[in-house]
Amino acid sequence: ALMRSPWVANGLGAKVISVDYRQPPLHPFPAAIDDAVAVWKELTKTQAAESTAIFGSSAGGNLTLATTLKLQELDLPLPGALFVGTPAVDLKHTSDSWNTLRGLDPLGQREGLIDGTFEVYAPGEALDNPLISPVYAEIESFPPTILISGTRDLLLSDTVRMHRVLRAADVESELHIYDGQSHGDYMNGLIIDMPESDDAIKELGQFFNKHIN
Repeated sequence: ALMRSPWVANGLGAKVISVDYRQPPLHPFPAAIDDAVAVWKELTKTQAAESTAIFGSSAGGNLTLATTLKLQELDLPLPGALFVGTPAVDLKHTSDSWNTLRGLDPLGQREGLIDGTFEVYAPGEALDNPLISPVYAEIESFPPTILISGTRDLLLSDTVRMHRVLRAADVESELHIYDGQSHGDYMNGLIIDMPESDDAIKELGQFFNKHIN
């Protein structure tokens, strides 16, 4: 969140709230979702939900989707748009790019640390629970969603699969894949001059202008 929030805030000139949600191992699933929902309830007392976006990348992309699913479950107002960056959406099975891009992304591989992280996040839980693995959600309606990944991103397949789930439900969604980019590289414009990062901000800005401004 420390990198993503300034990237969006600076790039779009937008007001961004970074949620200090509880994290494992002390606070496993569903603590982070509960905290995000609590912040959303408070925020929407003074800010119109339809004029507000929720966003996150990687684990934060998972949390963005899971929080929105939880808001639907609780019949609470939904955000006007979502930005979901390279999300982990299937903790149960291994999507294609986890195998084909193994070692090409600085994340390395799913086996070991990442699988261990998944186990710490949801110990003893059914990993096909849509609040843990949003790709298994039975979606009928959802906020407009923009998804971003890269051709060397271990989570490319997860991102693509989530986009297809949304499109199967006729949800307005966009998928942007950057050539040669590894996991989350599109945010590096905060550190170095990177055309792909500038382009991602442009696409994000256009998407938010269309749906929440």
